[in-house]
Amino acid sequence: MNRNVEHSDWLSFTPTLSPRSIDLLYADPPFNTGKAKTGTRGHAAKYQDSWPTTASYIEWLRDRLAATLPALKPTANILLHVDYRTSHHVRLLLDDLLGPDRFVNHLIWTYGLGGSSPRSFARKHDDILFYCIDPKKYYFKPPRVPATSRRMKGQTKKATDVIDIPSLNNMASERTGYPTQKPLALLELLIGACSPPGGTVLDPCCGSGTTLVAAANLGRRPIGCDQSPAAVRTARRRLALKQSGK
Repeated sequence: MNRNVEHSDWLSFTPTLSPRSIDLLYADPPFNTGKAKTGTRGHAAKYQDSWPTTASYIEWLRDRLAATLPALKPTANILLHVDYRTSHHVRLLLDDLLGPDRFVNHLIWTYGLGGSSPRSFARKHDDILFYCIDPKKYYFKPPRVPATSRRMKGQTKKATDVIDIPSLNNMASERTGYPTQKPLALLELLIGACSPPGGTVLDPCCGSGTTLVAAANLGRRPIGCDQSPAAVRTARRRLALKQSGK
């Protein structure tokens, strides 16, 4: 059994970690959509993504972030993956917990798929808030992406704060059926930029385990937990396949 992934709630798991042991905290928590999330392709994962108020959701998140801070190194980074419903509230929360000078980037992940509405512009992106623990010490290696201009054809350029990576379609080979699964390409870009080689990456809402697999792919040590037994089984299975070389 892979012990990099524990069946536990974020709040109870992170206080068990050694102080100053984590190089990157990436969390893709529930978005407070007001709806239950269920798996596809027969995946058993299911969770309620609903809080009575936005304030209660932010308090839930505050408790878990505060419990995690002692485990982060001075050189560590925090990436919180949220969406339009709460990103402005979460940024104020991070300013309060860490200080406004710890803000590094407001990243936009634009993914293309999704519905549209006759009453608004189509919502085709998520927000990833990038904060550091110490603005003078945090690790960052600018990622490179293919250049799109004719002048730089065949070359790469530094990635901007708008990340254009497609979301997983229904036929993607890496899809597990877990709801809200993110693509490996996105997590590999983020982890490569925001954690040092050989560093430790924590995902306390690890879901299908994409963060953990991406960390292992890049030579980082993955640590994660989830309160869903189905999510933990999926994440452990994916890590085991990675470690077996399949």
